[in-house]
Amino acid sequence: MGTLRFYHVTRGSVAETLPKLLGRAFDAGLRVQIRCADADRAEWIDRALWLGPEADFLPHGIAGGPHDGMQPVLIDPAQRLAPGIACLMALDGAEVTADEVRALGRVFVIFDGQDEAAVARARTQWTALTGAGLGAEYWSEASGRWECARTAAPAT
Repeated sequence: MGTLRFYHVTRGSVAETLPKLLGRAFDAGLRVQIRCADADRAEWIDRALWLGPEADFLPHGIAGGPHDGMQPVLIDPAQRLAPGIACLMALDGAEVTADEVRALGRVFVIFDGQDEAAVARARTQWTALTGAGLGAEYWSEASGRWECARTAAPAT
């Protein structure tokens, strides 16, 4: 069963947090899919990754291109899981299913703590996924650094 983590972004922005999490996953050799709200958001993420610091550049692409299977980081607004993905990062309240969590090594739900709708959506996702018997971790940066503030044990 995969690791399910909720990242409650309150001190920075999702745009600042995402590259850090992507870098860690990339360094661990994981192929990542970023699931976002729509095509405009996918293009925004693509631009943000291209315009970041050169030393932190991560190879990536938007789904639908000829080399999707070779992208270490694939940005996709669709509610489908691309073949060969080991880590799913869901933004903007994008749907994550219990079956996906069970099938993948890691699933991260990243949400903006300044957006009440995003917080409410993350709470709904937490309730649904832990209610499906999955274990989960809630990570907060409220103290000034990322800490696991809550866990839910998987059903046995």
